Amino acid sequence: MPTLNDIRSSFLNYFQKQGHEMVESGPLVPRNDPTLMFTNSGMVQFKNLFTGVEQRDYSRAATAQKCVRAGGKHNDLDNVGYTARHHTFFEMLGNFSFGDYFKAEAIPFAWDLITRELDIPKDRLLVTVYHTDDEAAEIWKKVAGLPDDRILRIATDDNFWSMGATGPCGPCSEIFFDHGEQYWGGPPGSPDEDGDRFVEIWNLVFMQYEQFADGTRRDLPNQSIDTGMGIERVAALLQGTNDNYATDLMRALIETSADVTSTDPDGPGRMHHRVIADHLRSTSFLLADGVMPSNDGRGYVLRRIMRRAMRHAHLLGATDPVMYRLVPALVQQMGAAYPELGRAQPLIEETLKLEETRFKQTLDRGLKLLDDELKALPQAADLPGAAAFKLYDTYGFPLDLTQDALREQGRGVDVAGFDAAMAEQKAKARAAWVGSGETADATVWFDVAETHGTTDFLGHDTEIAEAQVVALVRDGVETDTAVRGENVQIAFNQTPFYAEAGGQVGDTGVIRTETGAARVKDTRQFAGVFVHISEVIEGEIQRGTAATLEVDHARRTAIRANHSATHLLHEALRVRLGDHVSQRGSLNANDRLRFDFSHNAALSDAELAQVQEDVNAFIRQNAPVETRIMTPDDARDLGAQALFGEKYGDEVRVVSMGRQDGSGKGSDGRTYSIELCGGTHVRQTGDIGLFVLLGDSASSAGVRRIEALTGTEALRHLGAQGKALAEAARLLKTQGDDVPERVRALMNERRALTNEIAQLRRELALSGGGKAAPEIREINGIKLIAQVVNGVTGRDLPALVDEHKARLGSGAVLLIADAGGKAAVAAGVTQDLTDRLSAVDLVRAAVGELGGKGGGGRADMAQGGGRDVANAESAIAAAQTILES
Repeated sequence: MPTLNDIRSSFLNYFQKQGHEMVESGPLVPRNDPTLMFTNSGMVQFKNLFTGVEQRDYSRAATAQKCVRAGGKHNDLDNVGYTARHHTFFEMLGNFSFGDYFKAEAIPFAWDLITRELDIPKDRLLVTVYHTDDEAAEIWKKVAGLPDDRILRIATDDNFWSMGATGPCGPCSEIFFDHGEQYWGGPPGSPDEDGDRFVEIWNLVFMQYEQFADGTRRDLPNQSIDTGMGIERVAALLQGTNDNYATDLMRALIETSADVTSTDPDGPGRMHHRVIADHLRSTSFLLADGVMPSNDGRGYVLRRIMRRAMRHAHLLGATDPVMYRLVPALVQQMGAAYPELGRAQPLIEETLKLEETRFKQTLDRGLKLLDDELKALPQAADLPGAAAFKLYDTYGFPLDLTQDALREQGRGVDVAGFDAAMAEQKAKARAAWVGSGETADATVWFDVAETHGTTDFLGHDTEIAEAQVVALVRDGVETDTAVRGENVQIAFNQTPFYAEAGGQVGDTGVIRTETGAARVKDTRQFAGVFVHISEVIEGEIQRGTAATLEVDHARRTAIRANHSATHLLHEALRVRLGDHVSQRGSLNANDRLRFDFSHNAALSDAELAQVQEDVNAFIRQNAPVETRIMTPDDARDLGAQALFGEKYGDEVRVVSMGRQDGSGKGSDGRTYSIELCGGTHVRQTGDIGLFVLLGDSASSAGVRRIEALTGTEALRHLGAQGKALAEAARLLKTQGDDVPERVRALMNERRALTNEIAQLRRELALSGGGKAAPEIREINGIKLIAQVVNGVTGRDLPALVDEHKARLGSGAVLLIADAGGKAAVAAGVTQDLTDRLSAVDLVRAAVGELGGKGGGGRADMAQGGGRDVANAESAIAAAQTILES
């Protein structure tokens, strides 16, 4: 009996022999289709090949594609566990032709693989074709020898596929397996087609037309093939069952679920085990592809799936978290085909355990509330919408989880009442937000968030993605179109652009649509909506259209390096200066980083050198940068540092980097830096390249600021320093290593010459500058030297005043220096006269005549200044009047 893994290998090996390129599964979060929440078919990653937008070096391919249908248009969540074939996660095997082969080759490939390679009995198979597709019907007759009554012509969209209202389209041909008369149901197209007897196992899409808005079609220049075979359905029939959950892979997960809950896999809890097995796959693969539980978007769908599985584990009697204990069994079953599962296993287990631990804390209270509400209702009556909303709002029960719980009791929910309660809460939130101090223009984004939801951020995993334009805002008002030359703010349903937060600047880049292009100059966030501040540079941008978003890679790379270096810098400062160091602000731009931290003293040269050395040591270590999701309390228990200015919700991203031994840091005692951070980071510390400190300065009281460079900017800085050093060495006629000593010698020589010149100037001034010695006047019995001196500065005057005072023995001195047309004034009074005369009064009297104000000092020495030295004689006369009075 072939296992599911055997079937996957047989399929891929078969098409590899037929010249197909083996292409890895695309991610569950599609990067090239903004209309999809999750990848739901094998063709998603090839969409641009079918439309001709993209070219690759192969024209035929085969894949085993992981798919999720649990949100948006394709949502099978409510049926999982109750039917034999519904899943939130499934694998789609497919072979594709991009203008290479068409029906005449695709149909034989399918028939040969199914009947010869997989040995499925021919007499149990029948096919459908679109009712006008005579070509496909004739090929089936020729290749398979099927009679007309087993080639069913279907006249509905079930057998005609289109990518959308416009674009590539074409007829389909589906292959069905007859499980036998013991199962109820009729063939496709019959009134009983929804039964379990006839099951579709393969769909072949013949893309041969292009459809236009007016409903017309024309042949595509390159006809293509898109096929999909559900591996779970094929595995079921090859293993003698029509129940996907009885296949080897699902059975292994179900038995593991039964083992960890100590229950019977086929007993009363059979349906619970099926839900757990299915949801284990979808949650694990979504986590491995970077989706994290949250309160909106894809993360909200993931949380719904998680909590639905966890509630079923609770119904099985599990009192402790169990979902994370099932992950090793899943990795054992599927890790070889999808190695990302093994790589992400620690993250998957940790996230599931955290989520289930938190959910269990509220589950009992929520279920008690539900029971209390039901007791007050008539038998089989629906739950009021207000009660369902309280479960959602207070206990985190999504509506569908409440519906699922009530479904088992034959009850429903007043959905209209739930929606009304939700609308009322949104109105209150809007009123609170508008009054929170945000700018008036920003209120438009609350409307956008309310209408279209918040923006899904893809930028942790990619820098290029497709998205849908959900809003255009110009001058604070929504508009339908923005044309070349206009500045406009653009919102999308998802984006790889990081919005400014936590010290990291917003991304820039380019947006392209079929009708135009725009340059993104900055990215901000309002009410959960990422706002791309842009200028239209080509054509026009229209609301509702698809767009390709591309972040400026070089700039983002530099920003990531600076942000990760900031984390290493923070820890290095804590290690070298003490645990009192904590962040007080930061800037992570593309050309530099700035980090403010609590510390009372300037860092010494030795401390700066040591911090720089520490950071570079961990950069050279090239350790992986790891991200986990946990509660803020758990993160702090782990030793994570909270970043200044960051707002934290129920979950936080915890970024860890650097490894060391024996430090006691982190839960394993080896992690160097652990911080709460929502920004983007390098994948390995070595990607930072180089770290160079520019210096340390005071930012505010008790806060120091360090500025630094990384990567290319750090190299440029060092290169410029080296060039300057070489030029200095050339001018000093010495070697580079000897420049500091040579400069010190020159500075000492300059200092000596400066002192000598100052002394000569003082002596010259004391001697009258080559003129007669200064006149000593006597006024009211007080000797006075009053003189205008040249060739000296204001700084020299106090020393000259003291020397004149010494010569007088007793008396007063007033000196006025010509300082480039302005006047510097100094006055002195010998100590024996300070009780009768103040130098401050002499200065103020003189300064007033020189166009200045004030002046100050002590009774024995004072200084001041004026705007015009031309009135020096008047200033001296004014000072004399002080002595005369």
